[in-house]
Amino acid sequence: MRPKSRSITFLSWLRNFRGDHRGVAAVEFAIVLPFMLALYIGGIELGDAMAIEVKVTDTAHILADITSQNTSINNATMTAILGASSQTIAPYSASNLVVTVSEVSTDASGVATVTWSDSLQGTPRPVGQSITLPSSLAGQANISLILGEVSYSYTPQLGYAITGTVGLSDSYYLFPRNSNSITRVNS
Repeated sequence: MRPKSRSITFLSWLRNFRGDHRGVAAVEFAIVLPFMLALYIGGIELGDAMAIEVKVTDTAHILADITSQNTSINNATMTAILGASSQTIAPYSASNLVVTVSEVSTDASGVATVTWSDSLQGTPRPVGQSITLPSSLAGQANISLILGEVSYSYTPQLGYAITGTVGLSDSYYLFPRNSNSITRVNS
């Protein structure tokens, strides 16, 4: 009996190797896993950012709406109005929130300027600052508007290295409801 040659053994091993599919699923999983994790984490981060953007828009609207219902506002009322914004942004952290409410008035030629302004965790607009109104409100003479502005610094939990901090902001104009303008009383 003749001993098997090494080349025949190698050829049969090569044929068996080519037909062996036991590790294919593990290799495919190892290739696909990083992409699936990135997609999953990115989806979570995007969902959070979109939810906060909705909260920012709601907060700007609510801020302008509550303010527009007054005929005059003192310091205590303004503090309560600005403080309510931390409730509307919940469950997200109010420490990243900057809220500003201002009254903007136009003169006889339709030029808009700030009449008064207050802010929470930010700087109020300077009185007399010129404002460019949206095209739907521009050019109207002798009107007053309440401007609610909200900005939020969103820092993704896991994607920070990719995007960094993302600034989300919105503003909302409303006419005063119960008078032509709202008097700001410093008391």
